[in-house]
Amino acid sequence: MAEPRITFTDVGKRYGKLWALRELNVAFHPGEVVMIIGPNGSGKTTLIKCLLGLVRPTTGSIAVNGEVIGTDPNYRRSIGYMPQISQFPAALTIGQLLDMMRDIRGLNDAVVDDRLINELGLDKQLDKRLSDLSGGTRQKVSAVLALRSKPEILVMDEPTAGLDPVSASKVLGHAAEVREQGGTVLITSHLMEEVEALADRIAYLEDGQLRFILPMDEILQSTGQQRLAKALPLLLERKLAAGMNV
Repeated sequence: MAEPRITFTDVGKRYGKLWALRELNVAFHPGEVVMIIGPNGSGKTTLIKCLLGLVRPTTGSIAVNGEVIGTDPNYRRSIGYMPQISQFPAALTIGQLLDMMRDIRGLNDAVVDDRLINELGLDKQLDKRLSDLSGGTRQKVSAVLALRSKPEILVMDEPTAGLDPVSASKVLGHAAEVREQGGTVLITSHLMEEVEALADRIAYLEDGQLRFILPMDEILQSTGQQRLAKALPLLLERKLAAGMNV
């Protein structure tokens, strides 16, 4: 197997007396999609924020392509991020935002992938102000910004929330392309049925701890189920019965 693209080593994050992450040790590899799931407050968002440098781990370290990340933000140029809720400058239009972000990231025609603009129908709305957009359209803009730089790491937080089924399928299709081109894709989602067909591995967090990370096919085969939503409760019950704290 190729060297890990992302490595978390003994990562913990504390807010006051609360540990949002505890002793997280996990590696994510090129050419895979990992679906990160868990109850609210399990540490999913903190994991993402630590990777993006939005918060600093209290303990441990994170490496991207073998280099431990510090205060230099340059490593983030390789990351495309689609947040659950995007914050855009209200006075700009969609087109102005796309141009601005292209300039900020130093993208050229050889790098930019704008297919999703047309596929999501945003080409007809480039003059619309961001303040006037519906939630679903804001999600489409966020997807374009995350994917247009052809990232080697793609992080998507609830990517299908607010999207119609056709748009959600197109966005996830482009995420699959990132994997096919050797990228690493991390997705958090409560809508397991929309994402499970894409996932290679499932990481389950609870109380800030990684309880398990397993291949999707292993979870389904071991439980005799065809859908993750039915397989996951059975797997958790078995681990509890075996004395694992999940």
